[in-house]
Amino acid sequence: MTLPPEAQILIINAAILLVAYLGIYPTMRPLTAVRIMRADLAVSGLALGLAGALFWGTGARFSLVFVNLNWFWFSLITMLAIEMPLFAWFARRHGIDGFGPDA
Repeated sequence: MTLPPEAQILIINAAILLVAYLGIYPTMRPLTAVRIMRADLAVSGLALGLAGALFWGTGARFSLVFVNLNWFWFSLITMLAIEMPLFAWFARRHGIDGFGPDA
């Protein structure tokens, strides 16, 4: 059984974010929004790298509601869409409240 390209990227994004938010980020000390955002750059880079390894140069098009995108934009947009509510939940659960100088 072969999964559609959209499902492959969604699974990659979800798996990486679950490992990050349930395994990596809770162990960071001090746990701040700024530290999470810095670590998230690496996590996002990993997701984009995996998507690129699968689809770069293939010409595959990805359907996002009414728009067709290439692998890069589909991966980036869906990563953000999955991560925003996950970050909000994580921040509430761990008492992360801001982005100020002491964050």
